[in-house]
Amino acid sequence: MIDIKVLREDPQAVRASQRARGEDESLVDAVLAADERRRSSLAEYESTRAEQNRASKALGPLMGALKKAQQAGEDTAALQAQADEARTAGASLSTRVKELDAARVAAETELNTLVRRIGNVIIDGVPSGGEDDFVVLDTYGTPRDFAAEGFEPRDHVELLEGLGGLDLARGARIAESRFYYLIGAGARLEQAMLNLALDRAYDAGFTQIGVPTLVNHRTMEGAGFLDAHADEVYKLGTDELYLTGTSEVALAGFHTDEILDLSDGPRRYTANSTCYRREAGSYGKDTRGIIRVHQFQKVEMFVYCRPEDAVAEHENLLAQERAMLDLMEIPYQVIDVAAGDLGGPAARKFDCEGWVPTQGKYRELTSTSNCTTYQARRLGIRERGEGGTRTVATLNGTLATTRWLVAILENHQQADGSVNVPAALRPYLRADRLVPTGR
Repeated sequence: MIDIKVLREDPQAVRASQRARGEDESLVDAVLAADERRRSSLAEYESTRAEQNRASKALGPLMGALKKAQQAGEDTAALQAQADEARTAGASLSTRVKELDAARVAAETELNTLVRRIGNVIIDGVPSGGEDDFVVLDTYGTPRDFAAEGFEPRDHVELLEGLGGLDLARGARIAESRFYYLIGAGARLEQAMLNLALDRAYDAGFTQIGVPTLVNHRTMEGAGFLDAHADEVYKLGTDELYLTGTSEVALAGFHTDEILDLSDGPRRYTANSTCYRREAGSYGKDTRGIIRVHQFQKVEMFVYCRPEDAVAEHENLLAQERAMLDLMEIPYQVIDVAAGDLGGPAARKFDCEGWVPTQGKYRELTSTSNCTTYQARRLGIRERGEGGTRTVATLNGTLATTRWLVAILENHQQADGSVNVPAALRPYLRADRLVPTGR
């Protein structure tokens, strides 16, 4: 969630961010009002509790004096009256303190609920608007002219099925639509790509982690996946656990409630995991093949760093993604994603979109997001510095995923249905060409 101090000190910046995202600006005023109620109720609670403590301390000597007078046989009527009055006042203060404590907790809950509805404050330069309002930053490679080569390109489904590498019917039969089997060449090509990505991440200084693909509510919420897109998440109701749609979630939770030492630089991690997404609301979209599916593999990069280092780390993640796509030898473009398409945790996001010949357009292959302190604040992750502790920044980026097979196969296909393997994948696949079954 955003830093409430930022909202207090510069509400106009938060309003502008909400406006750019196409979201409700009035939430800013609602949060400010809730914050004022919380601070007011907290001040009254603390003041009344202090008064209660003073009254409790004063009652002790009074009761001692009463007991001493009783033992001496003195007249205790006045002392008894004072003691009774003090006890009554103390009981009243105790009741009031409980009421104020409940009001304080309610105000705190209201504030937390409201502030979690505000997305991260976007970074200057992020385009305003929605899904179609991105800005193209760079384009690499030129799409092939299949007409000049004398044949009509096949789509990835036809290519994979010709290679004996995909079975959609069995996937739907044992689960439902948007599940699939990768077989033989299809499975080996996917694994080769994932292994190359992990090796690249290792060489770039990322520590590999094997992560859980089931996480608890706090982790899923803290990573920002139970806000606007909760309907995309698979939940195991009996166990109150969630299947993750990316290893970003488990990596974000890796240092929950910890204080990190970042004096030697950022903590960089990578993980390969199976990912699950319900694809709610995608009825009729990309129903053919493996572009939009419920289960897939992905290699993710994740970074914890000082807030002032986040922009440089974001550029590094994008560079890692671009280097990997260069090795796949496919045309792609880099876009600066518009504010309304960022998702709550991201303050800026760059996507790399690969050219898909049979669709005649670029499709998303990678995303890298600078989440600034948004996730870490929710998860209680800080760093220790000269002035005490402060919240760290987190970033994430895709280094390879199953969807890449679509672009690799379609861009490297040959007229006979075979597929040339990009040079970087050949040592992993032990082949330089994938040939249709029966040839």
